[in-house]
Amino acid sequence: MSDIIKLLPDSVANQIAAGEVIQRPASVVKELTENAVDAGATEISVVIRDAGRTLVQVIDNGCGMSETDARLAFERHATSKISSADDLYIITTKGFRGEALASIVAVSMTELRTRREEEEAGTLIEINNSRVTRQEPCSCAAGSVFSVRNLFYNVPARRKFLKSDTTEFRHIITEFQRVALAHPEIRFNLTHNDQEVYRLPAGNHRQRIAGLFGKHYNQNLVSVETDTSIVTVKGYAGKPENARRSAGEQFFFVNNRFIRHPYLHRAVLEAYHGLLPPETLPAYFIYLTADPATIDVNIHPTKTEVKFEDERSVWQIMLASVREALGRFNVVPSLDFGPESAVEIPVIIGNTAPPPVPQIEFEHTFNPFEGTEYQRPETKWQWDAERNPPRDWESLFTITTRSGDRNESGSGDRISGGQSADAGEVTGQRRFFQVKNRYIMCHVISGIMMIDQKRAHERVLYEKYLASLDDGPKPAQISLFPVEVELNPADMVIIEEIAGQLRMLGFEITTGREGIVTITGHPSASRNASPLAMLETIIAEYKHSMEDPAIGERERIALSMARASAIQYGTPLTDTEMEELFDMLFACSLPNYSPSGKIVMSIITLEELDRRFS
Repeated sequence: MSDIIKLLPDSVANQIAAGEVIQRPASVVKELTENAVDAGATEISVVIRDAGRTLVQVIDNGCGMSETDARLAFERHATSKISSADDLYIITTKGFRGEALASIVAVSMTELRTRREEEEAGTLIEINNSRVTRQEPCSCAAGSVFSVRNLFYNVPARRKFLKSDTTEFRHIITEFQRVALAHPEIRFNLTHNDQEVYRLPAGNHRQRIAGLFGKHYNQNLVSVETDTSIVTVKGYAGKPENARRSAGEQFFFVNNRFIRHPYLHRAVLEAYHGLLPPETLPAYFIYLTADPATIDVNIHPTKTEVKFEDERSVWQIMLASVREALGRFNVVPSLDFGPESAVEIPVIIGNTAPPPVPQIEFEHTFNPFEGTEYQRPETKWQWDAERNPPRDWESLFTITTRSGDRNESGSGDRISGGQSADAGEVTGQRRFFQVKNRYIMCHVISGIMMIDQKRAHERVLYEKYLASLDDGPKPAQISLFPVEVELNPADMVIIEEIAGQLRMLGFEITTGREGIVTITGHPSASRNASPLAMLETIIAEYKHSMEDPAIGERERIALSMARASAIQYGTPLTDTEMEELFDMLFACSLPNYSPSGKIVMSIITLEELDRRFS
């Protein structure tokens, strides 16, 4: 029997490795921009065409490469970042594996033009499917220009499963933001289909955050700064009132490297405990500086996962830092967090014994009332019920109606069913009660039904908006004064993607340059009086729903609109409004669950009530 184990060719091995490193065009942007940063560039330009399918080009003014280095850079595990195994424990550069360029050229047509400052001529190299097709001297500026064309042209299955252009470009923006946030001292430019998306000058971290996410962010940030022997924490945390439902504005950086760290994320959320609205996440931009020997970044090919030598201490420092920052800026009640009274945060390392408990001395036999002439005052209650009878006591037990519950005749003592409010003739009529302006209660044959008013309205609007997308445009309520808002490029991509569907549902919006969106009309059936708040909620809900791949495009639009337009908790409803919502809910195809799958109603049976009173 012949041998069956074979050594794969380099081209096949590179394509296998590319599946881990290069997952979409955004991965190419990440790897090439990080290489440009490692090359010492002070200006990096990223040019994109067709969301990276046609072209991803990264231009930098870094150190450049010689002819030999340029050719060797595309080999697997060829790198200038490390030279021995010991270097893995003191990594200070973005890359070190030597896999990125080999993975890119395995699934694309790549061209490199590079020149060092001291050389007169540069080097041009073209590689298709890991094979060098051209290498010659060329004229080019100092630095490097990587042009990656036709990504996944030789892997049709991978190219087929790429998402829409708007989705892929949104991922590119995310990777661009991560690198740009880590290095505010570098000028960054991003262009998509000949339109400038970002032009970021060199500056500090706060200026870079405002340049990426909008000028309004500048006033919504509080400074975080703590220096310990284990790690240095700097950055900014968002104010609780500006928290959003969608993730995407939460950034951790360790030694200027973006990381994902759920453990530290929980520490930040714990610092915000009791301050955030339900189901929202705060924005934060946290920069950690630690000794490279105390962290391990060689865990995942994307290098976004790290391990700390003492994660528990880092968690304590993170929690205390964010909590102190929120207190110092009066986001939470505090006594004194001024810098003049700041104390160093203690950290317990290893088996260090805890500090001694402070001892308080006091006199056990002291009695503050001993030897005083204190006497309890005499209180006399005198009330003659026959002489001074209470007036209008019957009004405490009289059923009254609000102005919204009056019938068309204007009579204030009639309920919607036409019965007298104080006659007690409500037998056979449906009666609704609102609890805490959140739940609607009514009696049913089996007991008491409780309905969540917000989820119920979301279900009604969700099915209504789904039908509207098929039936045609709905009427819009034109605003007397149009509202303008400046959106960051990532949100602008979402608006451009769903603009057609929003118009079908009654929104009238126009987009301009520099991220300006003008709202001239909004759906007439919406309960949200602020078109701007509606649009911001739609964007947040749309990004939040994108995390669920089971939700289709139409359902995502309808769900976002329903959440933005639904009755909010705390809104009082009249009897008529509660009855209409009740009828519309049970006219839906799935009245028991909200569009996101949460329970809308619950029935407390008579048996349960009997058990409570037994």
